[in-house]
Amino acid sequence: MPLDSTIQLIDLLGAAALLLWGLRLIKTGVLRAYGATLRRWLARGAGNRVMAAFWGFLATLGLQSSTASAVIVASFTARDIVQPRMAQAMMLGANLGTAIVTLILSADVHWLGSAAVFIGVVLFQTSKLNRNRNLGRAILGLGLMLLALQLLGAVTEPLRDSPTVSAILSGLEDAPVFAVLIAAGLAILGSSSLAVVVLVMMLAAAGIVGPELSLWLVAGANLGGAVPPWLAVRSEGVAAQRVTLANLIVRGIGALLVMVLAVPLADLLGRVISDPALFVVTAHIAFSAILLVVFLPLIGPVAKLVEWLRPDDPQAGRVVPNYLDENLLPIPEMALAVAARETLRLGDKVGEMLEQTLITLRESDEAARAEVSVLEAEVDRLYEAIKLYVARISRAELDADDARRAHEIISYAINLEHIGDIIEGGLADAAARKAQQKLAFSPEGQVEIEGFYRHTQENLRIAQAIFLSRDPSLARRLVAQKVESRKLEAQSAERHLARMRGGRVETLESSAIHLDLLRDLKRVNAHVASVAYPILEELGMLKESRLREVGAAG
Repeated sequence: MPLDSTIQLIDLLGAAALLLWGLRLIKTGVLRAYGATLRRWLARGAGNRVMAAFWGFLATLGLQSSTASAVIVASFTARDIVQPRMAQAMMLGANLGTAIVTLILSADVHWLGSAAVFIGVVLFQTSKLNRNRNLGRAILGLGLMLLALQLLGAVTEPLRDSPTVSAILSGLEDAPVFAVLIAAGLAILGSSSLAVVVLVMMLAAAGIVGPELSLWLVAGANLGGAVPPWLAVRSEGVAAQRVTLANLIVRGIGALLVMVLAVPLADLLGRVISDPALFVVTAHIAFSAILLVVFLPLIGPVAKLVEWLRPDDPQAGRVVPNYLDENLLPIPEMALAVAARETLRLGDKVGEMLEQTLITLRESDEAARAEVSVLEAEVDRLYEAIKLYVARISRAELDADDARRAHEIISYAINLEHIGDIIEGGLADAAARKAQQKLAFSPEGQVEIEGFYRHTQENLRIAQAIFLSRDPSLARRLVAQKVESRKLEAQSAERHLARMRGGRVETLESSAIHLDLLRDLKRVNAHVASVAYPILEELGMLKESRLREVGAAG
């Protein structure tokens, strides 16, 4: 009946979607609850290739997704937290981890799905701590995955006698390349090899696919599962791209070997395992385990291969100094001028960070939050370059004016780098928390925060002008603005507390984030104002770290 086939297809798509959604809930819940701990473990576990593979394996067991593990490991590599070869070892362990998850899910624990859904919902609804709520989210995801497996089993059972399905799959029995590509495409679309392998397991249990076709589909799922991480880190830089490219190459080699050796492999595995579902699970585990054993000793040659395939590109994905001319080092006054120009560029980068953080806060834009991290890395690189360049200038004998200017450049660059750290680790994180928790400020609170942001951005523009011109009147204005910053922080905090006493729901929910933002914006303004003090001190316009009265200064 056409209608029956349509209903079966809808049920199949719904079960697959539920499986993917459960996987997403687990990944999101674990990352939000224990993401920092996982990252710390991964960073510490990169001492040798065996331990690196082990920690990659454990991380994937927790995340239920080698894709999530791959993106985390690749980002660590881009930030020089993990060495590239150790990152490749972690990826081999992560691949095995996701295969073990399939074994766990294949067990007959149908009652556990309902229990996990109940526990997850109760924990999420009753917990006040974010970590416990996210743990509940992860448990709920596990329950949904188990229920999806039950639904998949029920849906695929009638497909045994479907002439359409039989015709399609019988065509794939003699077309290993198409079988691998179809499974790979499904894994790419779902961003999960695990979901595709589970689907193949259900089809095998229903007698719809045979041993050889099962092997090709499993190989294709593993190949396709390596593509989403590779695509996800395209903007992370060459180092991150190499890690995911190496993983894609290793899985591609494995898939090619399975296509060639499917007949003897199916015969060998079939002699040991008669249950079709267990056959698929074992094949999936064996695929990753063999790749781990074979390629763990070969991560060096694989690293050289991907370095050749993806060579270094100094201009791609990273900022480089524009004005620090090595040829000007013998001429201190000119070298200091270009160093000052590069420092102004550093200040512009910090200004971009402030603007992107404000966008995240206002629009809950995750792309803007990611841009802050990229800009912070650029700020660090420019700061290091400026610091080293000025240090080389200072090796020569400088007159008093040049020595003073060198000190001002370094001092301002240091404060800009500190501001970048505050924005990335404080303001941006607070904005991200607001977005993740779906919180909203009161209209008055939103106006106060945005006003403080605009005040801070204006002060940074003044600081840039002071650094370039050394204008005393601008310097006095900026120091006076620092006092205004303290007043803005105190007034906004007082109004915020008054709204809390009035029982404003949105104020109560966002209180911690609102106060954190005020504190960090005040710290940013303190660093911004520092550029004015050397100028005012030199002119005798400061007394005990405070401005003299205008009349006294005149």
